[in-house]
Amino acid sequence: MASDLPRLQSPIAVQSALNEFSRIGRNTFLARYGFGKSRTFMVRNPENGQLCDSKAIVGAAFGFQYPTEGPLIPAAFSGGEATVVTKLQSLGFVVVEVGHDWSQGEVDATVAAYFDMLIAEAREEKINKSERNASLRSLLQNRTKASVELKHQNISAVLHEMDLPYIQGYKPRGNSQLLLRKTVARFILDHPDVLEQTVDALEEVKTPGASTFHAVVVDAPLVESIPVVPPHAARLRLPRKIDFAGRDASNRSLGRAGEQWVLGFEQHRLAQAGLDDLFQRVDWVSDRLGDGTGYDILSFDAEDAPRYIEVKTTNGAHKSSFIISRNELDFSRESGDAFQLYRVFQFGTQPKLYMLQGDVTRHLHMEPIDFRASFRRMIA
Repeated sequence: MASDLPRLQSPIAVQSALNEFSRIGRNTFLARYGFGKSRTFMVRNPENGQLCDSKAIVGAAFGFQYPTEGPLIPAAFSGGEATVVTKLQSLGFVVVEVGHDWSQGEVDATVAAYFDMLIAEAREEKINKSERNASLRSLLQNRTKASVELKHQNISAVLHEMDLPYIQGYKPRGNSQLLLRKTVARFILDHPDVLEQTVDALEEVKTPGASTFHAVVVDAPLVESIPVVPPHAARLRLPRKIDFAGRDASNRSLGRAGEQWVLGFEQHRLAQAGLDDLFQRVDWVSDRLGDGTGYDILSFDAEDAPRYIEVKTTNGAHKSSFIISRNELDFSRESGDAFQLYRVFQFGTQPKLYMLQGDVTRHLHMEPIDFRASFRRMIA
């Protein structure tokens, strides 16, 4: 029956299927005709603007045009751009790709709702994401729960690219439309207080609950490849007040709290490994001598195997960016595998960490962000 698809030639039959879809509802319609939900393409009902599953509409429409033969079953034809999309467009219907047709009003509402959740999460307020999703969809044009969640993930990706905090429950997912990226940037510039309140809440030093140190070590994020901004393209310049990584680095109270937590983690690790004799030799160097040594804590892997630990702490998410000084970078290279960078994240709620051993440039993309200006030039 694959050859039957070209026989669908009636716009009236397609409209009849669209009207039935609107009348009985999506789930009932799909169940009646045996189709699953469209993942990529939806067709718009010109009478009410509702988006309907494209392949299911075509299958049902065939039955309206040829009632004695009945609708096409899913296995009878393939969906996609070359078949269903082309057929519907040839009959005068608008087909849209899921997630790529959002209006400015819809994007504005979604971005505002996202930032409202972001600041609530930073303040550790309870969030019912399902209820908020449903509330937002009441302002949108027939969007599904999944499409709203995808849009939230797209917003997380935009914020992550800006080195800004994002909702941890919505992991970054790229391929966002240009309209969304521009709207997020404009919201940040027009509402600096919202992001400042979020960062302020994340910077607040909260002592974690009872520290058991079990299951807190996770894998480090992988380095992602992202498109380079063309030299001629305008860059978004954000105020320093919302330089999240920089503010983390300058928040000494948060840094000290994270180092103290790592001190306890190391003592626990050595005790669990049966190295009780090394327990008392763990040294909080930065507390005793101050910064400048290139690491914060001296620990051990064995009697003659020191572990030089540099601690970077944030209340933010797993992939949050952080600042490394030139001195720390040089020390990581000089010390080789004896150096370990401990990245502690989600510190105020459920502390977790990952470890980067040795030269940090083996694990991270390093971007120079500042220069020291003087009137002296170094020569060989």
